[in-house]
Amino acid sequence: MKRFTRTAAAAAAAVMVAMAAVPASAETRVTLKSAQSGSSYYQMMVQLSEALKAGSNGDLVATVEESQGSVQNVKEAAKRPGNYLFTSPPSLIKQAAAGQKPFAEDPGYKDVRSLFTVPFVTMHWVVRADSGVKTLSDLAGKEFIPGGKGSFGQTKTQQVFTALGIIDQVKLVNVELDSAVPAVKNRQVVGFATAGSFPAPNVMELAAGTDIRLIGLTDADLAKIGDAGEVITIPANTYHGVTETVRTLSLPVGAYATTRMDEATAYAVVKAFWKQSEEMAKKTAWWKGVTTSTLPTLGAPLHPGALKYYAEAGINVPANLK
Repeated sequence: MKRFTRTAAAAAAAVMVAMAAVPASAETRVTLKSAQSGSSYYQMMVQLSEALKAGSNGDLVATVEESQGSVQNVKEAAKRPGNYLFTSPPSLIKQAAAGQKPFAEDPGYKDVRSLFTVPFVTMHWVVRADSGVKTLSDLAGKEFIPGGKGSFGQTKTQQVFTALGIIDQVKLVNVELDSAVPAVKNRQVVGFATAGSFPAPNVMELAAGTDIRLIGLTDADLAKIGDAGEVITIPANTYHGVTETVRTLSLPVGAYATTRMDEATAYAVVKAFWKQSEEMAKKTAWWKGVTTSTLPTLGAPLHPGALKYYAEAGINVPANLK
């Protein structure tokens, strides 16, 4: 009896040692980086993290990191190791690869690879309804937050203001975007710019307790701005109290990784995303516009893992992305 007990105990101990030698989980960790908390793109990354987990049966575990915006995301891509996934307009990817400002030349930018598109960015220029501001030119002489510091929204706002000839007339207040809503509520500024898919959470937050106006682009504005992005209309009643449609600019945005993400992980990420895309669209309207037909807007060749998925799924991709 004692011999049996000792034998059983030894066997149990051996099993425990064997189990300890096997990893507790085969999960793969991915870092998702997009924008500041409170923005639509940060919420998208949270939704994407949930979709990757669901679409991979728990094999992909994503950590969402807050960011100052797309410029920071791209700059970090040159150095970040491993499974770093970030969002950016394709134009910034191309600028970085060419070493154009605000990017310095870095061979790491050549490693950026496309995965899939995400909801396009829509520029919002929002002001208090009682500010007297009805056009962008009316911002002359007033304090206005052009977007989060270092963000794409800030860059685009400054480009538009320059084209309209008001860049030196508006009193630009450069602060973090999470300061924008309280600054407008406390009447420290007349408004702010934010770049994100509509409905944008920070605009919704402001509209919930403050009468707002979204500034649309006039025909004269568009003539001066030129080819600065696709013109899009924000529907009436998207935000509380904004009962008219608003013309603004929309720009494509993609999800990117680098060649430092291995092929198997990139394949799993892309597969999980498209597997969950319809479910995501049911929960949040901004995912409805994301289809494989938007792939040509991406600004870098597809990651080999992404190419493998699209080939298996029978999805044609443009030659310039291969």
